[in-house]
Amino acid sequence: MLALSACKSIEPATTAGMPATSTPAATPAVGVVADDNLNAVLWVQRAAEYKALSEQTYRAAAGRLDAALKASSWDALVPEERGNAATGLKPAVILDVDETVLDNSPYQARLIADHAQYDQVSWDQWVAEKKARAVPGVVAFARAADARGVTLLYISNRAVHLKDATIANLRAVGLPVADDSVFLGLGTQVPGCEQNGTEKNCRRKLAGQQYRVLMQFGDQLGDFVQVTANTQAGRQQLLDQHHHWFGERWWMLAGPTYGSWEPALFNNDWAQPVQARRAAKQAALDLAR
Repeated sequence: MLALSACKSIEPATTAGMPATSTPAATPAVGVVADDNLNAVLWVQRAAEYKALSEQTYRAAAGRLDAALKASSWDALVPEERGNAATGLKPAVILDVDETVLDNSPYQARLIADHAQYDQVSWDQWVAEKKARAVPGVVAFARAADARGVTLLYISNRAVHLKDATIANLRAVGLPVADDSVFLGLGTQVPGCEQNGTEKNCRRKLAGQQYRVLMQFGDQLGDFVQVTANTQAGRQQLLDQHHHWFGERWWMLAGPTYGSWEPALFNNDWAQPVQARRAAKQAALDLAR
């Protein structure tokens, strides 16, 4: 449920990848499926395959850490976002928080059970509960990185006012958090860089000024590189351009419950009725006939 502008390189101001404007939904109209998210949320919560995929990703990344540390030119930021690694910057890895490090599927499950949609109040209440569990495999990876002197940076579209609750949740599940500065939430001010909606490029630049970034982890393309056009063609172009970094410097986690891929299918227009958005998604199905 992440909204991005199709014609500009910005996303509406959101929290944790959810739409900027949303209100609780009434009981769905006759003829409209109650919730397209049911299978996706159940897969995250109940499927052994989800756990296997996440653990596989983090285990493979841990196997690359030593090589990344030894190669002085190794940098996981795109050239326009990285700093000067030759100056001896400390090593770090960048991790998105939601659905990359912390599993918020119980919040999504509540929305399904309550026939509701994301809204800022219910999201903030969920974050304040500090009940999100660690994504399988992330704790072992993070501890392996920390043992090698690698700083964990958490670049998140959780708003900065959620910093304390987020850091408490991260620590509660066993993740290393060096200090408050390693959480770069939405609203973080970066001198000389204009924040474009929820795009993370400014915060990645800030990280690049202070660290040599060895790896990045996320569940959406925008966690790795700036999305300038959230269309199917624009997203495919980004993947084609950077595909060789995935499985080496960039590590993608499964995020089937929401994401910027979804609004790309209906022109990023969350103001449309749910029936219209769902019809656009159905029209995007490949029926091979």
